[in-house]
Amino acid sequence: MEKLYVIKIGGNIIDDETILSSFLQSFASINGKKILVHGGGKLATKLANALGIEQQMIDGRRITDAETLKIVTMVYAGSINKNIVAKLQSHQCNAIGLSGADGNCIISHKRGANSLLGVEGIDYGFVGDVDTVNTALLKSLLDQNMAVVLAPITVDKNGQLLNTNADTIAQETAKALSHLYNVELIYSFEKAGVLLDVNDESSVINTIDPRSYQQLKEEKKIFEGMIPKLDNAFAALQSGVSKVIIGKAEEIHQLISGTSGTSIIQ
Repeated sequence: MEKLYVIKIGGNIIDDETILSSFLQSFASINGKKILVHGGGKLATKLANALGIEQQMIDGRRITDAETLKIVTMVYAGSINKNIVAKLQSHQCNAIGLSGADGNCIISHKRGANSLLGVEGIDYGFVGDVDTVNTALLKSLLDQNMAVVLAPITVDKNGQLLNTNADTIAQETAKALSHLYNVELIYSFEKAGVLLDVNDESSVINTIDPRSYQQLKEEKKIFEGMIPKLDNAFAALQSGVSKVIIGKAEEIHQLISGTSGTSIIQ
């Protein structure tokens, strides 16, 4: 099957204009079919604070009330998404930016207070968990040699916009397209990979399989914030994704070639 790269960039990359520009130039030069999923960075929080809209976070996850939903939609699906698309076009990479609402690209449902994906009893507001990905739409765009740029805003069956975790969008998109392509899922952010010591960039774990992952967790050698990302990685592998790679955004070509970052394998 033809190869497809699904690449997610973290919010800290979005916040650094120099690193983002360098990453996008590298992304544009990747040969073949590719999808870029981006997070939101700190811009939404800054705008909310400027407008006097209080922001609530639970375990790093944003509580999305009605006013916050307006802000994240403007910032994620508007400003950030279109700036990324424009920069890719400047590098001769024909790109199209979508939210989940466009062409019913990603349908989700509102997270319940007792959802397994949240904290029991916490109402996250207008936060969505993915149900379906419109693979026919994405394939038609990829077949036109377009790079697809996905914003972390989805929609439910009633037309309600929902704020959705970008890591999850990347994982669900990779899984959904794995029956059509040989999909490699890449989580690119500010760290060199999965680290034994979060403060030591040279402590990268080159390869993690289910057995070593369990051992690392039992010995508490993995930074807690990395565990959800690794859980997502193994779930993706179990659903048909061929490979998951975690590493530094500036080293995207090295991540693809296997000379950098952490490779997650079955």
